Amino acid sequence: MKHIVLTALVGVLGAGMLVASPNIAAAQQKAPPGGAYQPVSKLVPLPDFLPGLGTLYVDPATLPAGPFLAYDHQGNLVSSIYMIPLKEMNAHKGFSDLKIAQERADHVDIVYNAGHPGVPEPHYHIIVWYVSAARAAQLAK
Repeated sequence: MKHIVLTALVGVLGAGMLVASPNIAAAQQKAPPGGAYQPVSKLVPLPDFLPGLGTLYVDPATLPAGPFLAYDHQGNLVSSIYMIPLKEMNAHKGFSDLKIAQERADHVDIVYNAGHPGVPEPHYHIIVWYVSAARAAQLAK
């Protein structure tokens, strides 16, 4: 059942990426994204740059799901991250109309996380990468 929920969620995110607004995407290509987005490091005790993810920004009104916009060391958008609490997935809660930052994705990773500052309960990171897996791997440093 959990596999079906994850598959459906990835499908919804993928469909949404096909109809993203180019104006929104263009405004978020470089950090900081502006608008209501704030650096995650200013909201919770996390470093400015998270190895493997990048520098994160989020609109606090969208928590916990996000999207969290992730930027590389040069300030280029590399991914959108959704943090979906496991308890909400187990309760079969739907997540619709999740915002996205760009219309084309390279690949998607779904990673379990036991909790961290900002989202302390167990959850999944659904990472929509706009860069290749090789370029994403460079964020480890």
